[in-house]
Amino acid sequence: MSTHSEQLEHVFSDNTYQLTGVAVSKEGRVFTCYPLWPGPHKWDVVEITGPDTCRPYPNEYWNSWKEGEDGKNKWVCVQAVYVDEEDYLWVVDPACPKMEQVYDNSFKLVKFNLATNTIEEVYRFDGILSDKSYINDVRVDTRRKVAYLTNSNEGGIVVVNLETGTIRELLRDHYSVKHDPSFKLIVDGKEFKKEGEPVHLQSDGIALTPDGEWLYYKPLTDNKLYRIRTESLRNEELPEDQREAAVEDLGTFAVTDGMIFDKSGNLYQGDYQNYKMVKINPARSQEDVVADERLIWPDSYSISQDGYLYISCSQINKQPDYNEGENKRTSPYAIYRMKLPAT
Repeated sequence: MSTHSEQLEHVFSDNTYQLTGVAVSKEGRVFTCYPLWPGPHKWDVVEITGPDTCRPYPNEYWNSWKEGEDGKNKWVCVQAVYVDEEDYLWVVDPACPKMEQVYDNSFKLVKFNLATNTIEEVYRFDGILSDKSYINDVRVDTRRKVAYLTNSNEGGIVVVNLETGTIRELLRDHYSVKHDPSFKLIVDGKEFKKEGEPVHLQSDGIALTPDGEWLYYKPLTDNKLYRIRTESLRNEELPEDQREAAVEDLGTFAVTDGMIFDKSGNLYQGDYQNYKMVKINPARSQEDVVADERLIWPDSYSISQDGYLYISCSQINKQPDYNEGENKRTSPYAIYRMKLPAT
């Protein structure tokens, strides 16, 4: 394949450390994160300052954790960053180094005031999630004061009431948060395996409709897409069987990692099998947006105030873990952006 689209603009690249998330503030500040996975690691959360420069966020101290230290008030293994409608930055720390198990109950969701670069709130998951969980991505409804996260290791939707602090994990045993066992994932011409076994990761990508009425989500390693009314997740009195019955199976679309809605209700996904971005319109018809060989495992997305879709490329498919120990990466980990059509 040799596609190189002029639609993609380079934003940032890192030739050493593997990044996953991307978030853009209303003022255009760009953040990314580096989970503590196998391979070199320096910082967890950074603010991008140039095409290949960044600084630790919020400071060096929060990015200084070492095994054996207290991880409650430092980053342990950050997976995702997200900026909400009110311009607060949210950081998802599953605190699960090398995806093995949660370190000392250090998993947390941290809210930052970007005007002051200070912490507003820390939501912790002790006693709610197991040490085998991996909280993966987050969406925040600022009007209803609710945050939604996915648990990609075990499967589940985590709902945080931001006013009361109540945290619940829902749909834990439902098929919609689990990899479809009938689906065989082919990436780069071969089955996606780790240590000789097919990789099955659960609920991962998550997206909130512009009106906050629906939460869309999907397992990482198949092509299914599901949604549920957020009312069914927010209602703490609703029996779990009724909640499960409220899940809608939308059918099959791209095999994507993250996903995001624009203000017009179009859902953008990264097709990591085919090195491209796709769009699902409100009528649920899928179309290609851009194909480019640089889109090596498009991972996470953010839409800026001036109408750019930011795309992080984590190159998970090139990791040694998934290539019988061989590092197949040939270009930097990178973040790109593309202008979305005016609506």
